Amino acid sequence: MSTSKSKSKARITAIGSYVPERKLTNYDLEQMVDTSDEWIMKRTGIKERRIALDEQFTSDLSYNAVLNLMQRYNKSVEDVDLIMVCTFTPDYITPSAASSLQAKLGIKNTGAIDLNAACAGFTYGLHVANGLITAGLNKKILVIGSETLSKVTDYTDRTTCILFGDGAGAALVEYDEQHPSFISSHIGSEGELGHHLYSTRLSNKMNGSDLLNHGCIVQNGREVYKWAVTSVPKGMLSVLNNSPYELSDVNWFVPHSANLRMIESICEKSSFPLEQTLYSLVHYGNTSSATIPLSLDLGVREGKIKNGDKILLYGFGGGLAYAGLLINWNI
Repeated sequence: MSTSKSKSKARITAIGSYVPERKLTNYDLEQMVDTSDEWIMKRTGIKERRIALDEQFTSDLSYNAVLNLMQRYNKSVEDVDLIMVCTFTPDYITPSAASSLQAKLGIKNTGAIDLNAACAGFTYGLHVANGLITAGLNKKILVIGSETLSKVTDYTDRTTCILFGDGAGAALVEYDEQHPSFISSHIGSEGELGHHLYSTRLSNKMNGSDLLNHGCIVQNGREVYKWAVTSVPKGMLSVLNNSPYELSDVNWFVPHSANLRMIESICEKSSFPLEQTLYSLVHYGNTSSATIPLSLDLGVREGKIKNGDKILLYGFGGGLAYAGLLINWNI
């Protein structure tokens, strides 16, 4: 793991989001598998999720999130010098979703890469963007968390299909030595636990054991829950211990929106108020790398997040990778 205090020269200057129009409610799922709205709400807090059209893919959702960012903040992206799409559901193995997005945006001179840290993808992406800009290698980076999880969900598996949805959130990170956003970070991975949450690709074995349900998400929910509620509160403290701030200085906590019961337990164990915690799962479900930017954007749209707020972001999930960031919100 790595914990660092940032001498940042990077600022988050705009945010945007997009979710598909099609909804999949708990009542819809009652017609598909042996479940109920009451059962889903009690265990996850999720009411509905958004589902991409058959012809809609991760790069399309990413494009719409960037358009939303540009329109709301009157930003141009013609001079962006790196596009980073954080996803584990890219349109293709290659070209990357970032390259597809570059073509859709018509930006001629920019780098384009995908970053796969699953549910920690967006926080990893911001961490990398901050590092590249602070090092002087880039000036203006688009970081997008975007997923079409419906395309890798088994809708006969009631343990996973009730959770996942599709969506995208985008942030613009620019060089600004005077008013940086990034305060401190903590990242790591416990790859030896990767068999608790996976989706196969080329290999159908892990740690010598056969994997199930090829191409779809497979999750041992009980083990992931135990890992998250134990490791995330410790990680939150690691982020703060390398900053000049205490937990009581944090205005908003934005964890990965995996499951409301999980978030409640994390808040209880860390002694952080649930009412100062932002999540996007109620109407969007678990959108993996998109949950944190969607939660942030909901906070902005609802007038909760104000300039000057200290926000603790914490992504965790498949890998089992995690990344926490303490940022100063100053869009």
